[in-house]
Amino acid sequence: MSAITAQQAWQVLQQADLLHAPRDVDAAIERLAKAIEADLADRDPMLVCVMTGGVVPFGLLLPRLTFPFQIDYVHATRYGKKLQGGQLQWLSGPHQPVKGRVVLLIDDILDEGTTLAGIEARYRAEGATDVHKAVLVLKNRTRPVDIRADYVGLEVPDRYVFGYGMDYKGYLRNAPGIYAEAEGNGP
Repeated sequence: MSAITAQQAWQVLQQADLLHAPRDVDAAIERLAKAIEADLADRDPMLVCVMTGGVVPFGLLLPRLTFPFQIDYVHATRYGKKLQGGQLQWLSGPHQPVKGRVVLLIDDILDEGTTLAGIEARYRAEGATDVHKAVLVLKNRTRPVDIRADYVGLEVPDRYVFGYGMDYKGYLRNAPGIYAEAEGNGP
């Protein structure tokens, strides 16, 4: 990934296309919470934040869930500082035992799906009885792996998107909406 400055990131945001305004994201988080609660409230789940992008959706979702659960986090990446992924590297976690537990992985986006599929496989190998996946954003694209999210907040086209946890070259995870890089700028 080419390094950019904060000023360059700011310029990208100023020119970007707003795909989902904060009110749309808020409504999506509320829908996710209701669906998760309906399915998992009585199953004593372990909710797992998939770092780093999942931290914003995870933080917005937790206070809306009105049932007891435990939390953990994992940090696994195929990207590092690159735009294209390689082999899955485990940087941290899992930290809590999940044998016999229901697990809900919470991430920012389902893009290619390879990383999320690898994380799911690890939890299944460690004895989780069921692994569910919740993503704030589903990118409409072909995936090299067979994976689907059980809970999806919003959909986006196959473009470079950022905001609400998703980054633009390390910046703009805090963008006030979900944006796509302006057409023709290229990552």
